[in-house]
Amino acid sequence: MAHNDTHAARKKGGAGRILLVVLLLLLLAAGAAVLFAYNEIHGNGAPGSTEVTVSIPQGSGVSVIAQKLKDAGVIRSAYLFRWYVGQKGAASKLQYGDFTLQKSACSYDAIIAVLSTYAKAETVRVTIPEGTTAIAIAQKMESAGLCTAEEFLKEANEGDFSAYTFWQYVPEDKDAPNRFMKCEGYLFPETYEFLKDDTVHNYVATFYAQFDAQFTAEMYAALKKQDMTLPELVTLASFVQEEAGNDQDSNVAQVFRNRLAEGSPYPKLQSNTSSYVQSDEDNNYLWNWVECLRYLHLHRPARRAHLEPGPCRDPGCSGTSV
Repeated sequence: MAHNDTHAARKKGGAGRILLVVLLLLLLAAGAAVLFAYNEIHGNGAPGSTEVTVSIPQGSGVSVIAQKLKDAGVIRSAYLFRWYVGQKGAASKLQYGDFTLQKSACSYDAIIAVLSTYAKAETVRVTIPEGTTAIAIAQKMESAGLCTAEEFLKEANEGDFSAYTFWQYVPEDKDAPNRFMKCEGYLFPETYEFLKDDTVHNYVATFYAQFDAQFTAEMYAALKKQDMTLPELVTLASFVQEEAGNDQDSNVAQVFRNRLAEGSPYPKLQSNTSSYVQSDEDNNYLWNWVECLRYLHLHRPARRAHLEPGPCRDPGCSGTSV
């Protein structure tokens, strides 16, 4: 009996020693991890005399930045850097551009300070006015020295931009055989700062991202409720732009919508968007006759005579009928 008790005591004591060893190893590992993190965060690693240039693309998140820093040898742990940036609340301060940093000797605070300085890469500003066609936009990109017009249009029409919500509503070429270009109407007019030597895909994506940002879920729901597709809306908007392009856009758009409505006594759009290259007698309501159309819209049951071309015969309207 005594022998069994002694054996059990030895066995229990051996298990305790093993547990103690494991605990000590865990403490040593934890201590080493803490020491590593401390030295890493404070830049106490092996000093490197080599400076490296780290290029941070525009729109990069903290994960991308951390990985680029690790790949360049500036930091040793991308995870630890992401965590530290989060603790500091510095994510929104990090900029894009080319930054010069020292390998393995920069504290995280110093790295964040450098990356928070706007190191503007070489850019080109391009302004796209409203109503500019896809071909004209491509030519502007070529004139700016960013890419050729052919490269731009090829990517805009054939590239994969499924990351943007609106792209799922744009039909493929086989489903729109009469369409001139897939990209027409979706290259949003704006003033852009493009990075030189960026990819053509990113140039096109800049336009599409701006277009995508204009449409909310509520807008898509409204389109569906009106039984209208996004391409139809874009097409209608292009007509309105050519017919007015001013503070009368909403009036012109409403006239078109009324004419296109089911059961409308005006079953035709009757738009002449090329009239700016013709004589004033052939002009549309781009210059002088928006008011006439607004008047027709407000009094359409009594104004059907205006469907015939010629001078407007209504005393309350100074324009021309269409």
